[in-house]
Amino acid sequence: MSITDLHPKDDNLPFWQERVDLAASFRWTARERMHEGVSNHFSLSVNDDGSQFLMNPNQVHFSLIRASDLLLLDANDPATMDRPGAPDPTAWGLHGALHRLCPHARCAMHIHSIHATVLACMKDPVLPPLDQNCALFFGRIAYDTEYGGLALDEEAERACGALKDPSKKVLVMGNHGIMVVGETVADTFNTMYYFERACEIYIKTLWTGREMAVMSDEIAAQVAVEADSMGIEAHRHLDSIKALLDRQEPDYKD
Repeated sequence: MSITDLHPKDDNLPFWQERVDLAASFRWTARERMHEGVSNHFSLSVNDDGSQFLMNPNQVHFSLIRASDLLLLDANDPATMDRPGAPDPTAWGLHGALHRLCPHARCAMHIHSIHATVLACMKDPVLPPLDQNCALFFGRIAYDTEYGGLALDEEAERACGALKDPSKKVLVMGNHGIMVVGETVADTFNTMYYFERACEIYIKTLWTGREMAVMSDEIAAQVAVEADSMGIEAHRHLDSIKALLDRQEPDYKD
């Protein structure tokens, strides 16, 4: 039996803690208004080579997703889209490609958040080290400016290929949105959250029409390295989110 034959409401669902963490990230992304209707998708690898992964079901609002709703898929299973309850085709295209091509990217979060997507729509989408949040991503961003339609098959493979470099945490997808990758749900959500904040600072600074005080490459690189050594913050961020959800939306753990 393929792992995709597992029913999402099975009482003996595997990878329960991973499911809880991922469900929490969906709920909080909706609260931060970084979701897009019933579109966009997150995934988390659960086996050693990264080919098997959890992902949200097709066209379910982020604010409703529960741990038991998450699909368990295999990036190397060509029959995935032929089964009942198949994932969104673009989700399968992007995340299947990513987990085949980039096993180091254990978790992946794809969104069309407003400010990051504005950046992706610019002729020059490079995020300058304008403030501390922007500097966190110095040298950590890949850019794909060759948008070729919905992320299906070859388009998905081409776009995700830009994340083969393990130093890249964010892919700015031209005319589309972003893909954020990391080792854990906590790490990836934290990166996504701060990248959207960084983009918002940059976009709103542009609105002023005034000259920007961009920091030097040397200082930006220093900030990025220093931030990389403080990874515990990401886990505390997610732990705090789960504590709030435990009080306010405990069904995310169902």
